[in-house]
Amino acid sequence: MNSTLLLNIARFLLLLAAQILIFNEMDFYGYVNPYPYILFILLYPVNGNKSGLLLASFLLGIVMDMFCDSGGVHATACVVLAYVRPTFFKFSFGVSYEYQTVRINDKLTPERFSFLLISVLTHHIILFLLEIFKFSFILNILLRTLLSSVFTLILCIIIIYIFKPSNKR
Repeated sequence: MNSTLLLNIARFLLLLAAQILIFNEMDFYGYVNPYPYILFILLYPVNGNKSGLLLASFLLGIVMDMFCDSGGVHATACVVLAYVRPTFFKFSFGVSYEYQTVRINDKLTPERFSFLLISVLTHHIILFLLEIFKFSFILNILLRTLLSSVFTLILCIIIIYIFKPSNKR
């Protein structure tokens, strides 16, 4: 096994465990629910296996659904995020994405921030739309999406910088 695969397995397990044990217990007034487990999808290598990412995203989401008793909304949101991720890369990074020189866990730039923001918003809007699934609650869905996205984005940035690999050798 190469080190990238081991790193991805460790990231998968750690983010999932942190989400289930810590972040699922956070619920601020019913509107703010952090979901930093999506960092696994966002930090997956750009040149990694696309089918592997889709499968891992489904597994990540289905395990979340089992622990949250949510009937598949996490799996759907994760798979959609993994599927549209290359489009978000292309939108945020342009040509440098095609040459696979992008690393999300480097210094926070406007391109990286826009990628994280678009990804988190997409995941959350799909998650809350499917979870509530009633047009009469559209303001509730939008408010939950906005507040949870802000909190998740802040947590993701903090987690990225806490576990950022050092460049010292």
